[in-house]
Amino acid sequence: MPARLRSFIGTILIICLVIFYALAATTIATLLLGTSPWWVHLLYFLLSGLVWILPAMLIIRWMAGPKPK
Repeated sequence: MPARLRSFIGTILIICLVIFYALAATTIATLLLGTSPWWVHLLYFLLSGLVWILPAMLIIRWMAGPKPK
């Protein structure tokens, strides 16, 4: 697959990932954390703000293509 096409597909995937993840994280927080103390909110948003990086790293690694030998 050409590098430009791989980059284009990866960019679209990352944008979709961020949108879906933001909506899911906000929905979960709204439904479950309504009456929780402030430190639970802090911990949740700290962790949920970092977790999306893992699938994004996989997409970026795929976009980079195979390693040169």
